[in-house]
Amino acid sequence: MQPGTDTGSPDRATRDFLAVRPRLFGIAYRVLGSAVEAEDVVQETWLRWQGTDRSAVLEPAAFLATVTTRLAVNVATSARVRREAYVGPWLPEPVDTSADPQLGAERAEAVGLAVLLLLERLNPVERAAYVLREAFDYPYRRVADILETSEANARQLVSRARRHLAAARRARVDAAEHRRLLEVFVGAARTGDLAVLERLLAADVVSWTDGGGARGASRIPVLGRLVVARYLAAFAPRFWPGTALRWVEANGRPAVLVTPAGGTPALLALDVSGEGIETIMWWMSPAKLAPFLAALDG
Repeated sequence: MQPGTDTGSPDRATRDFLAVRPRLFGIAYRVLGSAVEAEDVVQETWLRWQGTDRSAVLEPAAFLATVTTRLAVNVATSARVRREAYVGPWLPEPVDTSADPQLGAERAEAVGLAVLLLLERLNPVERAAYVLREAFDYPYRRVADILETSEANARQLVSRARRHLAAARRARVDAAEHRRLLEVFVGAARTGDLAVLERLLAADVVSWTDGGGARGASRIPVLGRLVVARYLAAFAPRFWPGTALRWVEANGRPAVLVTPAGGTPALLALDVSGEGIETIMWWMSPAKLAPFLAALDG
C-alpha cells in the first residue's frame, strides 16, 4: 500500500471529511436553525474525526453524519433554554442558497425559513429524525442507529413531525409567484397602501421581527390581516424613505435586503400559500444577519 492511501492517513481523513462537509452542515443547520451553531458543530465533528481511530471506521460518511447529528441534538437541547431568554421573537438564521439550493441535502426539504420556524416547536430528537428522513432520505434503520433508538420509534418520530408540519402549513406557491407577490408586497409596504396589503395577506398572517433587542424592532409578533396591514402602513413613513433594495435568495426563496442610507441592512422574507402571505419575517439584528451578508459578499 502506498503512503497516504490508507483509511487512517491524514490526507485520506481530510478528503473523506471534505467530501461530506456540505451534508454535515446541512444536517446541523436544519436541526439548529442557526448557521453559526451549525458551523461550530461541523468544526467539532472535524476535531473528533482527527482524534478517531479511523482504521476501525468502515464508512466515514456514515460515521461523520452520526457524530454531527448527535452533536447538533445536544446543542439544540441547550439552545432551547438560551432562546427562551432571547429579546423579542427568535427567527432561524437565513442562509444564501443561490450556490447550493438544496444545502447539501438529497432534496431541498426542511430548509425553508417558515418550516425551520415550525420545526422549533418539535423536540430536538423529533427534529433530527425528520431532517434525516425527509431531507437526506436516510432509511429508518439508519435514522434509528444515529439517534440510538428503535426503528419503530424512528418511524413514530418522523410521523409525528410530518403531522405537525402538515397541520400547520398550506400548499406553497411556486418560486415565480412567490417573487411576484414579494415585489407587490414591497411596493405596497413602501407606500403604506392599506387596501393592497389587505388583499395580499392571509386572514391569519403573522409578522415576526427578529431584532435581538435592536432599537425600533417589534418585540412581539403581530397577528391578523387587518392588524398587520395597519402596522405595516404605520411603519412605512419611518422605515422605507431613502432605503435601497437588493433582491437576494434566502433558504431557497426570493427575499430582499433593505438598507437605509448609511444604516444597517434588514432582510425581509415571506411565506406564501394559495391563501396569501401567511408569514412575514424581518431580520434586523446585525449579529443574526452577519453570516448571510458575508456569504453574499464572499
